[in-house]
Amino acid sequence: MSMMADMMKSMPMAGMAGMEMPMMQDCIEACSAAAMAATMCADADGGEGMGRCASMCMSTADVATTMMRMMMRPAGYDMGVMTSMMTACMTMGEACAAECAMHAEMSEHCRICASACTAMVEACRAAMSSMQMA
Repeated sequence: MSMMADMMKSMPMAGMAGMEMPMMQDCIEACSAAAMAATMCADADGGEGMGRCASMCMSTADVATTMMRMMMRPAGYDMGVMTSMMTACMTMGEACAAECAMHAEMSEHCRICASACTAMVEACRAAMSSMQMA
């Protein structure tokens, strides 16, 4: 069992938050992976003169990190806010994936970032589905 799973089980409000724990954990991990990939991609883009891609990646890393941190605070959940934030996170992830996909053939870091962003969008979509059913 991962440290994340242990922590989530120990959170007193987690069961009342309106999200299924496995979905929440998957989404947190996907946001973390996308934030890391986007941060590294932005850094690599800076040296290649790809300002738009670098900026998109930096914004994606910021949104993904914020989403991840919000999910780790179940006591403060508000379903309207979480739904809006997840929608924003998915929109940013889709935009970054599309931007990076345009450079994926020439830049491995863009290919990896696009893949991580797509995985984050899918994990957010699954988490939102579990929120609506809860």
